[in-house]
Amino acid sequence: MVTTYILPALVFAAIGLIAGVLLTVCSKVFEVKTDERIEAVNEALPQVNCGSCGFSGCSDYANAIVKNGVPTNLCRPGGKDASEKISAIMGMESMETTAQIAVVRCNGSCENTSNKFKFDGISSCKAAKRFYGGSAACSHGCLGYGDCMTVCSNDAITIENGVARIDRSKCLGCGLCAKACPNQLIVVHDVTNRVDVCCSSTEIGKAVRAVCKTGCIGCKKCERTCEFGAITVENNLAHIDYSKCTSCGKCAENCPVHAIQMCTGTPTAVNLDKAAVAK
Repeated sequence: MVTTYILPALVFAAIGLIAGVLLTVCSKVFEVKTDERIEAVNEALPQVNCGSCGFSGCSDYANAIVKNGVPTNLCRPGGKDASEKISAIMGMESMETTAQIAVVRCNGSCENTSNKFKFDGISSCKAAKRFYGGSAACSHGCLGYGDCMTVCSNDAITIENGVARIDRSKCLGCGLCAKACPNQLIVVHDVTNRVDVCCSSTEIGKAVRAVCKTGCIGCKKCERTCEFGAITVENNLAHIDYSKCTSCGKCAENCPVHAIQMCTGTPTAVNLDKAAVAK
């Protein structure tokens, strides 16, 4: 009886031992060497996985930096700090970075616009957009259900009075909110750009005024006021060429409907060059 139980147990033990030895040998023979710098670079990144660098995530970007030599300054959330750390790991000079920030190009608050109907569906901008373009009177405006707020990794976005607002002291400029907005109202640009057109409607002025008090009416007063040729009105909407804009604020002062506004608040210090803010 004892032999009946002991012999199979010994056979199984022997098989397990042989299999273990074979696995150990195979792991050594077929081991894929990994560059330790990949892990170090990945740890230097903020792990937001926003894709603003052009890669699927922080890990993929780290791999590309080490193996393919892509630039070290592509991470918007990490900014200057991440670029300097990565450059040090790679043994190269730090690359210049410009801090980015998100801006909502809509000022359609409850006081400035209204709703066409009450939406009772899923509380989502994407869902509301599919239902007659949303409940807002302006089909180009903020839908106000907070899809952008949901994806923000730094709690920089809130829905205030029916429209998304961005806290410049928290925004990392990752662009996740811009991707989430079905009306494409959110854009990301350099923090040094201090003036924005807070409207995205391309309707004629009369149609805009019928649904929003502060929508751009395409009057071209800003275009005539700007001394640097930085503003042009195309397709009934003002556009700013930031390569020419000096942030003087004259366009905002002269806009009759206050569709052009100066940015207020201090951008996040995570990736901000103080000299750039002072510009």
